[in-house]
Amino acid sequence: MSRSAHPAGPRHADVLPEGHYSAPAADLNVLDPKVWAQTVERDADGVVTVGGMTVTQLAEEYGTPAYVLDEADFRARARAWRTAFGNDADVFYAGKAFLSRAVVRWLAEEGLNLDVCSGGELATALSAGMPADRIAFHGNNKSPEEIERAVRADVGRIVLDSFQEIVRVAHIAQSLGKRQRVQIRITVGVEAHTHEFIATAHEDQKFGIPLAGGQAAEAVRRALQLDGLEVIGIHSHIGSQIFDMSGFEVAAHRVVGLLKDIRDEHGVELPEIDLGGGLGIAYTSDDDPREPHEIAKALTEIVTRECEGARLRTPRISVEPGRAIVGPTAFTLYEVGTVKPLDGLRTYVSVDGGMSDNIRTALYDAEYSVALVSRTSDAQPMLVRVVGKHCESGDIVVKDAFLPGDLAPGDLIAVPATGAYCRSMASNYNHVLRPPVVAVRDGEARVIVRRETEEDLLRLDVG
Repeated sequence: MSRSAHPAGPRHADVLPEGHYSAPAADLNVLDPKVWAQTVERDADGVVTVGGMTVTQLAEEYGTPAYVLDEADFRARARAWRTAFGNDADVFYAGKAFLSRAVVRWLAEEGLNLDVCSGGELATALSAGMPADRIAFHGNNKSPEEIERAVRADVGRIVLDSFQEIVRVAHIAQSLGKRQRVQIRITVGVEAHTHEFIATAHEDQKFGIPLAGGQAAEAVRRALQLDGLEVIGIHSHIGSQIFDMSGFEVAAHRVVGLLKDIRDEHGVELPEIDLGGGLGIAYTSDDDPREPHEIAKALTEIVTRECEGARLRTPRISVEPGRAIVGPTAFTLYEVGTVKPLDGLRTYVSVDGGMSDNIRTALYDAEYSVALVSRTSDAQPMLVRVVGKHCESGDIVVKDAFLPGDLAPGDLIAVPATGAYCRSMASNYNHVLRPPVVAVRDGEARVIVRRETEEDLLRLDVG
């Protein structure tokens, strides 16, 4: 990002992010289906609908800002992943993207497993009835209490992230009279073509045990010797928002090489390999994500080919889509508060949310689309920056986009593809209340995560 660092904080920064935008679409009223949830369309009056309900109805009943989630789309995408990989592979939804008890129930009903990475996510999963043997527990620093709860619950796998954790999980499992199924997370030295803060397989980062220098092989050796552990496989995750499969090919080659070394040294062929998640979605019309069946075919062929070359039995594959399932299924609905033209630059459109409900633009320089959704317009396009209500110059929701030139306070606009990480990473910065998540399906809407209230906020402040 080009935003300058200022010792007094970003509120005082005097350099804003550089513009980066394409030419305006020929018709700003058209909604690109690649970016929006499957049931989103405009009705005869030009108002955007989702699941058979208009955004004006939703705003009136539930207020703004609000995350609006297309339940039918979520279920369809979950089924597509499950179908693409079939019965010979496992699909674990990455709960960090967005998790609620309703989502857990949808996943269970659609036949997916669940990946959690904290005690809170595990509690949500168990409270909503996800069978424990369909849960994987991730994390680079799981507390002893979290590990004990996972082992007592008989979770299907714990992904071990360090040498200390190998011993810690083994000790806790043995003290409980259990043998815990585990995978060893390794870093394979593949840096996915993505933002450096979300590329996770190069060695200089906090996740996993490096393959380089024999560390991963030593981790497997130690884990195989401990009575409290049943080592079922190797885990690798190379990054996020990935469109190019070449990184997975290199990663699979290196993971299979480790599996061969394990077989040759210990006489054990580990039965599973987890290739992680990180597959990208379309945030703008320029993005071109792959379909689940294409991803499944490519990954299966890569692993099969590598195993044949190493004369290994092909292990059972696991993948962990999170964003790829929930990301496209939701949009954030805002009301315009002010419209501020800056001559020769752009127009600043302030909405009633901001970085507290979508921190990704500030963190990752993420790009989003935006549309006027409460009506259509034939006005000329104007270059806008959609910003929030927070006391930060970096409080940007959509860095650069085009909206109709007659946009006015009170209009509703929506930012699509906000199903992943927006509610999960939401905050109470400036004591702003976090929005609700409203699920819509077949002409009916219901709150699955309610809007925070001032009472919620003050309840935690013990004075």
